[in-house]
Amino acid sequence: MKRLIQKGLMFGNLFAVDSPALVARYNRALKKLTGHETKLEEFYVDISGYSPEVGEELGDHLYLNQGGCNRQFILLSPEQKRAPLLGAKFSTSRGILRGFIDANEAQIFALTARDALAGELMNSVYRLDSPARLFDLRKITVEADTTEGSLAGVAALAARVDRFMAQENAWYDEALIGEMIDLSRQAGDFARVPVQLKHTEFEQGDFWTAHFGGLYVLRDLTQPAVIAPEADDLGPVPVERVIDITDRNAIARYLADNGLVEPIVKARGVDAAAILRQKMEFIAVDAVAGQDGVEIGNDANVLHRLARRYGEALPEAFYGLEAMLRWATGAGKWPNITSEHPAYFYTLRAADVPQRDLINMLLAQLAPKDIRQLFICHKDLFYKLYAGWPEAKKAYVADYLQRAYQADKAGARAALFAHDAPMDDSGPPPREDLVTRVGPWGAVAAARARRAVRGASGPWDKVGDKTGDKTGDKPEKWGKKSGKSKSKSRSKEKRR
Repeated sequence: MKRLIQKGLMFGNLFAVDSPALVARYNRALKKLTGHETKLEEFYVDISGYSPEVGEELGDHLYLNQGGCNRQFILLSPEQKRAPLLGAKFSTSRGILRGFIDANEAQIFALTARDALAGELMNSVYRLDSPARLFDLRKITVEADTTEGSLAGVAALAARVDRFMAQENAWYDEALIGEMIDLSRQAGDFARVPVQLKHTEFEQGDFWTAHFGGLYVLRDLTQPAVIAPEADDLGPVPVERVIDITDRNAIARYLADNGLVEPIVKARGVDAAAILRQKMEFIAVDAVAGQDGVEIGNDANVLHRLARRYGEALPEAFYGLEAMLRWATGAGKWPNITSEHPAYFYTLRAADVPQRDLINMLLAQLAPKDIRQLFICHKDLFYKLYAGWPEAKKAYVADYLQRAYQADKAGARAALFAHDAPMDDSGPPPREDLVTRVGPWGAVAAARARRAVRGASGPWDKVGDKTGDKTGDKPEKWGKKSGKSKSKSRSKEKRR
């Protein structure tokens, strides 16, 4: 992981808490939220105020996210909005925090000029003890205040001022006047220039969650569904359709029926041939990286060199994309790539729908050898898989992402996704001292030692060949193979 950190591909854009004043403010907020304090003199935090270094010190990386349900946060500056969210339990959490900061940037700037802003993403669920409880997560309310209670103090003072103005003979109410004096000391200048947070409620519609093995909850569509690992063991949920993540036919049909995906070769605004070639290169690298003596390199000839030398070792997915590339460049016939084909999900991207980021995340999981899309759309899975890759592939992936993606992230996302280019929260490489302090998953044993010393086929039916014939697999063939269907999907009737 050190290679990723050095290249700014992991822990990039974290906010530095590197002054006594910031550390003191952080500790006041941390004490208020958790009862703990840190002894670290400097550390880094993400958009929520979580620090992998503080987590290591406390022996609890969920110190701001107990139960993984109502995430707490500490804001020291509106600049934290540029940081990633580490260890996200819900795909919507960073967007909610970013939206809250954007909507209240001026207010947060004023409040954090002398104090930290501490709060929580609140919903009606405090414990996720069953998958069905996920469907109770609908509206997220952001509750926040300074550690000194400035916002609450202003509101309380305003209420007492109104009471003083309306009450007859209020000048004789010594208790009321005393309360106003005490509150004015607490509220300070904010009483004269009120700071009021706005846009504190957010809808949580369709989302991914790390709970229960990683679920995709799609409930705002005409056909609600849950896509889950081990679907048969998930337990009751309030939707008819539960699809196993390994059931390629059922997923392909669901995505097509709901208009959630489109073939890359049909998509507007992208160079489909270039995207297909790059995906082929990723698949080829994955196939040969573990072999002895393999030299992958990172030049423009990687794909041709590997294809010539290791052609027999390349998987079926490679040759499926090769056939699609021939069609896209006018050099071959339309290939009949169904959902059973290993290349199928590599040929898709999310359609221009509200769920596009979530669908691209799902496609990244279904086509994990496309390391570029995996890194952009599903970072947690990327880091998990990266840890188990051969050294040759690790080197190739890190070099490629730094050279071809990190240098121009916006351009790379636009070239790949066009209309639905997702935002990226990784940033430039952090200071070199963070590289030596942060281990693979946020461990900072080195820092502690140092401080101790110093004290189916769906969409293809709509594409067809260049003459307009629809030669793709038909919808009625979804889920059918030469033998019996082995779909792991289940419906409400089957659960009964």
